[in-house]
Amino acid sequence: MKKRVLVTGGTGFLGQKLVQRLHEEGHEVTALGRDETIGRKLQERGIRFVRADIRDRQAVADACRGQEIVQHVAAFSSPWGKYGDMYETNVSGTVHVIEGCKQHGIERLVHVSSPSIYFAFADAYGIQEEQPLPRRFANTYAETKHLAELAVAKAYREGLPTITIRPRALFGPGDNAILPRLIRANEQKYVPLIGGGKALIDLTYVDNVVDALLLCMDSPGSTFGQAYNITNGEPVTLVDVLTDVFRRLDMPLRAKEVPYWKAYAAAWVLESLSRTVLGYREPVLTRYSVGVLAKSQTLDISKARRELGYKPRVSIAEGIDTFAAWWRTEHGR
Repeated sequence: MKKRVLVTGGTGFLGQKLVQRLHEEGHEVTALGRDETIGRKLQERGIRFVRADIRDRQAVADACRGQEIVQHVAAFSSPWGKYGDMYETNVSGTVHVIEGCKQHGIERLVHVSSPSIYFAFADAYGIQEEQPLPRRFANTYAETKHLAELAVAKAYREGLPTITIRPRALFGPGDNAILPRLIRANEQKYVPLIGGGKALIDLTYVDNVVDALLLCMDSPGSTFGQAYNITNGEPVTLVDVLTDVFRRLDMPLRAKEVPYWKAYAAAWVLESLSRTVLGYREPVLTRYSVGVLAKSQTLDISKARRELGYKPRVSIAEGIDTFAAWWRTEHGR
């Protein structure tokens, strides 16, 4: 059944992919976002665009009017940033979305959270959704995403149908974060292989996350109030991913093994400089990014398979192929 769907963060990496798929499948979709250039491109495809920031309570409420489903994708997603800035977007912004949903009788809210809330600077395998969270979150992003989840959980208890997904390490064409950062590091100097790059990690091809979000639109009522891990379901080592990516890009991989303690200490210094001298500019290395590169973390997606019917459609190998082809086209290689 076709629905009227609002997508917050509709001009971001995941949001754009979701908006386009919804449009292709015949839904009446509205993209809410801040990037006017991307917004105009969406409008050229016949997609309604609302330029707004989720920190604007009234703008969000107005955008929710007349909608049936809200896909809340917008976030301040970064390993580094001021607490107040992240709180305003990730927590207050989510509260604004919840208020808009309640005000306009939205049928269900699908909330995109993050498995960063699990991370505790230690190896962890097969993490399930209900396991206890760290006493102290790894960074500001993880803390504010957890607070956003608490707001969504409260809204569910108060009667709003909600579903939360926690997708891990998205990649694919249009990505400007994970793989592009590693490619730039390789071009500028080298890719640090902390602990030899042997950490076992989960990646998720972006179209698989879109599949999960679409499944959340039609899932049974038993999924309301639940959270679901989303990955490709095929853990890989960092060094294997890097080797594959650079081979497909026909680029030499310049990697350097760095001891964990040394990288962590360097990140601590860089973070201190950012806070005191550089106006909170994001350091080239943060303690969180060091931990993520050095420590294994894999998620159990059996709950999403069982209750949502989620099945990763695009493999990591296929996803890297598609990403590499896009990268070569975009960068003339």
